[in-house]
Amino acid sequence: MTYLPNHRNILSAKLVTYRALRKWMAGLFFALCTFTGLEAAPAADHTPNFILVLTDDQSWVGTSLQMLEDHPETRSDFYRTPQVERLAAKGMRFTQGYAPAASCCPTRRAIQTGLMPARHEYHRNRSQWTDWYRQQLNIPRMLKIANPRYECAHFGKWDHRYDQISPHQQGYDHSDGTTGNAHGGAKGSGGPAASPDPKRVDTLTDQALHFMQRNHAQKSPFFLQISHYAVHLDIYYREETLAQIRKRPLGTKHPTPTFAAMTEDLDTSIGRIVDLMDALNLWNNTYLILMSDNGGRNTLPGTPPPTIPRNHPLRDGKHSFYEGGIRVPFIVAGPQIKANSVSHVPITGLDILPTLADLAGYPLPLPKTLDGGSLSSLLKTEGLGQVTRNRPYLVFHQAVDRRPTSAIRWGAFKLVKHWETAKLELFNLREDLSENRDLSTTMPERTKRMEEALLQCLEEVGAETRRTVRKRP
Repeated sequence: MTYLPNHRNILSAKLVTYRALRKWMAGLFFALCTFTGLEAAPAADHTPNFILVLTDDQSWVGTSLQMLEDHPETRSDFYRTPQVERLAAKGMRFTQGYAPAASCCPTRRAIQTGLMPARHEYHRNRSQWTDWYRQQLNIPRMLKIANPRYECAHFGKWDHRYDQISPHQQGYDHSDGTTGNAHGGAKGSGGPAASPDPKRVDTLTDQALHFMQRNHAQKSPFFLQISHYAVHLDIYYREETLAQIRKRPLGTKHPTPTFAAMTEDLDTSIGRIVDLMDALNLWNNTYLILMSDNGGRNTLPGTPPPTIPRNHPLRDGKHSFYEGGIRVPFIVAGPQIKANSVSHVPITGLDILPTLADLAGYPLPLPKTLDGGSLSSLLKTEGLGQVTRNRPYLVFHQAVDRRPTSAIRWGAFKLVKHWETAKLELFNLREDLSENRDLSTTMPERTKRMEEALLQCLEEVGAETRRTVRKRP
């Protein structure tokens, strides 16, 4: 398979073009200012800022925000997250928001580039995929081409693993470096336990607020990604938060006070971002996106299994391509977005890069390999319409160091393929959100059509479909 080497050469040439255009634009701007005797003016107010708050392992039902009207089971029966509810009231809630993957690292790489993990982390060319990935257009590179004055920052869990590529190498101006779970209280680090700065929520938020204030004062457009370590294990929380939670009756689906405290400490930090947005009057030119990197865990260590599954009414959880592993909270607020609006259009974290490109005025054609599409029309039409992508469906895939599984979401239907057993499952999500009724035998033609589309896509992108590594990096 020569896909990667050949495509790498094409993209190398494109990257040179991107860099050349950026230098040309900056030089032209400088020349015009010099010729007219003017100083470089601050960015105009219409130049948008972007903030992405990425939570970790947060279930679609892991907040007190009810995702579906008339379905109270689509919110937590114990956690209280008024700040997430407040953000949703300011903008648009997507009831069918998806993470690009069912686990941390592939989602994070995919969000940066708008490319499905089958193209990079789960590609069959294991010796060259990281080199190829480093050359792709990503969020900071794209924004700096749109406007060289963009300041880009990433604070929190970077978690790109493998080649340990850093945010700085990927175009970020400010970051914490090559951070991972170990930097924010990973499994086995001593939790559940009280902490004055649980999961570093205060540290990350303080960094974010300073970055926002500085760029607002300098009138510099900015992109800020806050990648929280919460609510990934281990569990850490504020003592005072837990004390208040212990006064409440336990939930049936969510009966763990320490996890509730960690969730609510995270929620408080989100509120601090919204507070500063209000104080600086940033809503007229700043978009705030909230999503999780994958679905919630099925179990918590040291906690008896709940009588109702933790991600109910969704099936399964993290690492799975059933809805519980990939459907996540997804909210966007900002200019021209109707307050308290709801969209039922399926979207994905792959859509973030093309959306930002559209809103920031990126002047070049986006790479044809891009798997996401722009959400800008949905944001301006109260969530109605559709997202135009290179394919009319969403593909999820994992292999290499995980059990090989794929899924394709096409319209209301979703097909799940288990490679090691060759088992196929077909679900109508419009009628069966919990994926209880397998329609593969009753709808064989649809099943065949969707499997053929899935296999063609995976072959085109060069995906590995076997488990080739038993120990994850």
